[in-house]
Amino acid sequence: MAGKETKTARAVAAQVLNQFDPKRNFAGPILGKLLDQTSEKQRATDIVFGTLRNRTALDRVISQFSGRRVERISLRLLNIIRIAVFELVYCPETPEYSVVNEAVENARAIGGKKQTDFVNAVLRQITRHITARQIQLDRAGPRRTLVQSSATGCQFDIDFLPDPAAQQADYLSICFSLPRWLVSDWLSEFGFEQTYQICLASNRRPGIYVRPNILKTSMPQLLEKFRQQDIEAEAMPGQSMIKVKSPQAIVQLPGFTKGLFTVQDTSTAQAVIMMNPQSDWRILDLCAAPGTKTTQLAETTNDSAEIIATDIDAHRLKKVKENAVRLGVRSIRTVSYDDIEKEAMRIGVFDAVLLDVPCSNTGVLARRVEASFRLKHQAMENIAKRQAKLLTKAATRVKPGGVICYSTCSIQRCENSDVIGEFLQSNRDFELDCESLFLPSAMQFDRDGGYVAIVKRHL
Repeated sequence: MAGKETKTARAVAAQVLNQFDPKRNFAGPILGKLLDQTSEKQRATDIVFGTLRNRTALDRVISQFSGRRVERISLRLLNIIRIAVFELVYCPETPEYSVVNEAVENARAIGGKKQTDFVNAVLRQITRHITARQIQLDRAGPRRTLVQSSATGCQFDIDFLPDPAAQQADYLSICFSLPRWLVSDWLSEFGFEQTYQICLASNRRPGIYVRPNILKTSMPQLLEKFRQQDIEAEAMPGQSMIKVKSPQAIVQLPGFTKGLFTVQDTSTAQAVIMMNPQSDWRILDLCAAPGTKTTQLAETTNDSAEIIATDIDAHRLKKVKENAVRLGVRSIRTVSYDDIEKEAMRIGVFDAVLLDVPCSNTGVLARRVEASFRLKHQAMENIAKRQAKLLTKAATRVKPGGVICYSTCSIQRCENSDVIGEFLQSNRDFELDCESLFLPSAMQFDRDGGYVAIVKRHL
């Protein structure tokens, strides 16, 4: 029996983008079903998410240099062009002829001569206007350069971006493909320079970090295990985390099935670190799924604390148990959300409640690409109200002297310090112990953004 014909990464990426609806589904599951059609799995993944992360900027280039608004281009042709422009602009190491030629061939496979000629003409026109596929930003004109990294960009021969001095929100929104209202909020809160860095980090290809399971291994041992399998990795200074540099499926990394590590961004690890849980504590994790922080609690307390985990999403709650089993953790017990009140009444109050609330995800846009398409300014008030209700619920379960660890993966004040401030105003038996806001970073050891507050109940 003849083997199935293998598709290129670009062809598979185009299939994914054709099926993806930013308002209704997620690119990851669609990609997962199609990845076996190509031998270039990592490249296909990079193209899909790179094209989605930069879609506003790509569409700006296409509209500017094709003379046709993207809304007037058929979706299948548009996605072929988007992929090609993504590689031309953001993958300067990829040969130009390879990008253009395959885009033309992919257009020929789905359309006639007219469509093929159109794709060819658009891409030839764009390449003629690119003066440097990679240039140092300090030598480039900001209105004609799309940013690739903190140091480099792709420069065109005419100004097509808003003036960053006069139209800060418009410039950052288009250059980094982020909602304008969100960028405006950040500018009001953080100023231009810091907002620029947040936008850059929110648009980055995020690094992969793993947390060694200290119940089974140590950082030096896990690093050595990776090196033995030719996995490039390095320890993060001052953190119990390892950055994995070799592109590979997580489940295929040595030690995954044996529970030697958990994938976790360095910013999300801070909640449990700041909470400083003790081995004799009774802890309630109210929004536990998929269990990354729950298992971190167990590992940090030497698997000796009593940890009750629940989540309103019953399907995702199963992931907590699966992760606990894989990691060999025994101190976690999952309880359905419908039964948690009954269970809490039976158990009584807790030494600590971990409350990792649902949020807008504005600190993790690099990982949750779809969120940037779905975020609505008017939804923020409702999100904050829901967070406040969960915080009030958590307060009923904490004993005198106990703590609530409130965390989000948002960097919006309305979801973070405002929620905590209003809670403390209404609950005088609690006080703020500490809080930290972590902004996204695109530095060598990159990270997502988030917020953590520890509030303590008076004795």
